[in-house]
Amino acid sequence: MKPLFTCLLAFAVCLSYAQELALVKTNKKIGYIDTQGNLTIAPQFDKAGSFSDGLAAVFVNGKWGYINARGETVIEPQFDAAKAFNSGLAIVEKDKLWQYIDKTGTAVEMPASDKLYDFNEGVAFLRSGDLVGLIDNKGHVILKPSYAEIQSFTNGLAKVRQNGKWGVIDVGGSAVVEPRYDEIDISDNGIVIAREGTTFGLISKGGPFTPVDGADKIWTFLGDEPLTYARKNDKLGFINQQGEWVIEPQYDKARAFRNGLAPVYVDKKWGYINAQGELAIQPQYPDAEIFSPDGLAPVKVGKEWGFINATGQLVIPAEYGISVALIGFLTGGDEKGFINGLARVKHNGKWGFIDTSGKVLGNEWFDNAEPFEKAN
Repeated sequence: MKPLFTCLLAFAVCLSYAQELALVKTNKKIGYIDTQGNLTIAPQFDKAGSFSDGLAAVFVNGKWGYINARGETVIEPQFDAAKAFNSGLAIVEKDKLWQYIDKTGTAVEMPASDKLYDFNEGVAFLRSGDLVGLIDNKGHVILKPSYAEIQSFTNGLAKVRQNGKWGVIDVGGSAVVEPRYDEIDISDNGIVIAREGTTFGLISKGGPFTPVDGADKIWTFLGDEPLTYARKNDKLGFINQQGEWVIEPQYDKARAFRNGLAPVYVDKKWGYINAQGELAIQPQYPDAEIFSPDGLAPVKVGKEWGFINATGQLVIPAEYGISVALIGFLTGGDEKGFINGLARVKHNGKWGFIDTSGKVLGNEWFDNAEPFEKAN
């Protein structure tokens, strides 16, 4: 039993060490805090990036290098430019030469490409003239350059353009949707939104193109939500994953469902409806965002933002600004509000984080801050 206990203890230690760090800026210097508000890496850098793949790029004495989550230098500052690690590799510039390096700082040989691209979900683009293909992080050519454009992968899928038409491929380079559509987008759940001529419709997991009656715009499904919003005759309503209208187009503006509620714009005010199309929170706000998985939504009251719960109760006073991050080259996306129990907010010209009770993380505000990222 002792070896089993030892393994479990080691596993628990590993879990306890797993952490997220956020880049913060104060007095013109950049450092990092953890999700308890502890300043784990003191502000000391003039320039730096958020953590990605366990490392963060930092600018020291005129050169870029990389640190780990303990603030230790793991790749000495030596580069004129440095990008974020992903899939174990990063792009750097040294002596006017762009190249890939691994986490030891060693240059990695890759197939010749007219331009180097960041890795994403284990693959990077390979360019030859006007065509793009894919390589993996071992340097294997997965897909020979054959598309005019490949966009970033999300959940294993990416949009591709060929002969002026759009389709979808997976990370293995195989076509999931043949390039025959005039417009295309990919939902979190894998459902593809496509336009063929003037007809918008859905493609579900390799199935046929299903037109949506009268739609002239469809937004992607958020997460695993069963409904998304679409436009018909200049009004917005909601469709299900089969492309059926379940809430008729009637709104001037709308946003995505989450936790069973969606913001809608009625009589120049924002409120929320449920999945049956009933008003669950009366229109009363000049602006409102989607609910977070934590069960709170940012709403604007006057000139500032606060947070309501699913019953419409204002549980965090409207005294904040909200925005996506701006200061580093890697951010947590464009979602506003709570992410994993913390929200990035602005107060009296300073940035910080609040928890779902409204408590300020570490009771401290910064000149700027970025969303938390996994640091190991």
